[in-house]
Amino acid sequence: MHKDPNTPAGTVHRLSLDSEVLAGNLVNAPTNRRVDVYIPHGHDGRGLPLLVDIVGFTAGGPVHTNWKNFGENLPERLDRLIASGEMPPVVVAFPDCFTQLGGNQYVNSVAMGRWDDFLREAVVPFVEQRFDCGGDGRRGLFGKSSGGYGAMVHALLHPDFWSAAAVHSGDMGFELLYRHEFVPVLRALAKEPDIGQWIAAFWSARKPKDSDVHILMMFAQAASFDPDPSAPYGVRLPVTLDTCELIPERWANWLAWDPLTLVETHGPGLSKLKALYIDCGDVDQYNLVYGARRMHRRLEAMGVAHRYEEFDDNHTAVDYRMDISLPVLAKALS
Repeated sequence: MHKDPNTPAGTVHRLSLDSEVLAGNLVNAPTNRRVDVYIPHGHDGRGLPLLVDIVGFTAGGPVHTNWKNFGENLPERLDRLIASGEMPPVVVAFPDCFTQLGGNQYVNSVAMGRWDDFLREAVVPFVEQRFDCGGDGRRGLFGKSSGGYGAMVHALLHPDFWSAAAVHSGDMGFELLYRHEFVPVLRALAKEPDIGQWIAAFWSARKPKDSDVHILMMFAQAASFDPDPSAPYGVRLPVTLDTCELIPERWANWLAWDPLTLVETHGPGLSKLKALYIDCGDVDQYNLVYGARRMHRRLEAMGVAHRYEEFDDNHTAVDYRMDISLPVLAKALS
């Protein structure tokens, strides 16, 4: 709901994109995806920068264009920020990247699919050609949680493609984030050892348990960071199934995807960005603030310009932080 009903409203176009980039994945993710595109009031998109919204686990991009109770959805937030002059006008794409494993980390995987390529080779060209927006030096992406992880990794791996990124409560510091999560996974598998059957039962349940969503999340991470093409959904765990001991070569594959690992080889490339914004709640319940602090200090040591903020909150319902990040990105790209 608009905070001010007199705020001019932009237009959200609901589009469909069928991309063979996603063909052949092991998690039954369809190649045809919804992509919502926000165009500001008074514009048709031509000549404007392009931002891509990649959302957190359990969601797809269009969740941010849905009606929202007790607050603004993202198009309404953009309407307010643009109308007030706090940020220049931009086009924003909201691609649906949801999967049967409950979400996405936006990296290429033989199991999950080529989601890194999907964003860069399918979504961005599709939107830019349709609305004559974006282009070299005028593309940015932003996200929270798994979306924040995706924004951080894409900035690290593709600073020649993306020119700005905002990382809200992004997954960093896998030792603190994931290691303790394998115990409940093994307890769940003790009741149903077949991962394929477990996932089938999850989807057939009338009411999935919140605790089971966390189990599904760990399967999604396994299929993203260390996939096994011969296993159901490509899921291979990095721990022994009886004693929950880390398997060094498996866990090493996970850690290779930790932004705190990637920054050691790709960090200097971040200097190509026009803007890099990172924030996290100081009591984030997934321990992400410690990884964010480590990233901030490492970037400082490397001399990489960025803006880092901590705020008094946890991991939940922090979309209000986009009031800060979106103007940073839009101004840098305009």
